[in-house]
Amino acid sequence: MDIIIESVARARARAAYVFTSGGIGPTHDDVTVRAVALALGRQVVRLPEMVELVRKRSENPTAEAMRLADAPEGAELLAQEGSWLPVLTVDNIFLLPGVPQLFKLQLETVLARLRGTPVHLCNLYLRLGESAIAAVLDRVALDMPHVAIGSYPVFDASLDYRVKVTIEAPEVSPVEQAVARIRGGLPADAIIRQE
Repeated sequence: MDIIIESVARARARAAYVFTSGGIGPTHDDVTVRAVALALGRQVVRLPEMVELVRKRSENPTAEAMRLADAPEGAELLAQEGSWLPVLTVDNIFLLPGVPQLFKLQLETVLARLRGTPVHLCNLYLRLGESAIAAVLDRVALDMPHVAIGSYPVFDASLDYRVKVTIEAPEVSPVEQAVARIRGGLPADAIIRQE
């Protein structure tokens, strides 16, 4: 178990996400849940929603079968289409089964989640400096907190712009609205181009 604890701790320091394979079942050699909990400095707890799933699979589950409901404190379950067994995740760690078919199925669920929400982005390239556009950007950002607005000055005389403004949101409509408001608040010749 020590090697799992050390490996998880080392991997967490170097990677955005950590995946384990195997050791999450009900037998004596399934120690990954406990090792991950120890690596995180947490307790092993029994997840009520997982207890319910185990009981749905078996009318009278054994104490060993109930170990399937154990997880590091703070873990969550990701529902998975086509399987009664959800993905177990805690922080940036995904605990996957060692059985290849189950591993593949659960990995697909995890990868779909990690792809995240698509972002709509518009870039405005301005001939004005940040001080000249700050008030307009401040107003739009305050009125539209669900839109991410970034301002990036450049100090390269070979470029045709002084500031690149980025406008991002999960939906295209708020991006378009923010761009229209920024355009409306700036002099007509301030924007060199829009991408």
